Order: sequence, then C-alpha cells, then structure tokens
Amino acid sequence: MKGAIFFSGKYGSTEQYANWISEATGLPVFDIKDPNADPSKYEYLILGSSILYFGLSIRKWIKANRSKLENRAKILFSVSGAGPSAKLNRWVAKSLPSELALQMEHVALRGRLDHSKVSWWVRQILWMGSLFNPDAAARKDERYGFDYMDKDSIEPILRLVAQFKQSEVLVE
Repeated sequence: MKGAIFFSGKYGSTEQYANWISEATGLPVFDIKDPNADPSKYEYLILGSSILYFGLSIRKWIKANRSKLENRAKILFSVSGAGPSAKLNRWVAKSLPSELALQMEHVALRGRLDHSKVSWWVRQILWMGSLFNPDAAARKDERYGFDYMDKDSIEPILRLVAQFKQSEVLVE
C-alpha cells in the first residue's frame, strides 16, 4: 500500500510530528498548502492537524478534498496543548463530516506553545481564556506556554501504519 502524510499546522509542532512519522515510515510529507498535495494518489493517508480555536486547522482542506479521502484508510493525528480527552474528541468531531470521522483512527498528540511566536492578540486571548479555566495546570500553560513535544508519542501511529502494511502483504 502506498501512503502519505498531509498536515496543517500553525507554529511548527504538527510539522515536526509529520516529519518524525516520515522518518520512521519513509512516507512522503505534504503541507496541505502545497499544490502537489493530492491525496488521490495514495491508498492510505495520515492527516495531521493542529487544534486552533477549538477545531482542526485541516478541516476546510478535508471538506474540499472529501471525495479524494473516501475509500482510503486514514489516520488523523491532532496536536494541541490538551491531551486525549472527551473535550478534544468533541472538537475533532465537530470539525469533520461525521461519516468521514467514523472512517479514521484518531491519535491525540501534545504540542508546544511558545508565546514569543504568537501574536500579541493571541496571547491576550489565551490570557483571557485562562481566567475561566478551572484546571490550574492548563491555566498556567495558557498564560506562559508549554512544550509537550515527544517523539515517542508517535508510536500508536507507527503501529497503525504497520497494520496497513501488514494487510497489504496478506492481500498479495
């Protein structure tokens, strides 16, 4: 099976994870802004997306390419400050057509927020949001940033890719 990685990110964490997955699997990586990012050329897809404003940054691209994504094995990895949770699952679900969401495995990865790389406006929004966050650790992360990047956290994705490759061998 021929696969590829397509990602959408804002500050670099999603791209870093996409590159780590590529190094481990040998799969090509495409930023969705690349005009050559054509998912119809591949049998399985790894879609990476940062979470911005409570939704997937890749959602518009997914909707625009929906017909090219159908009938292909898909893995979605999301990158955010939030770890795996019901809240994160709701954000992902509301970003995707429900039929498509049911066709993919989702792996939540933790990212990085460097306040020196975001705009003044984003820092203000994060600070205001932190005032209403009941979780003290999350409040601190919103106010001062965080770095939860971990190369080992891609292991579940690598296992899924291995399953795709194994099913290819069984079919041949």
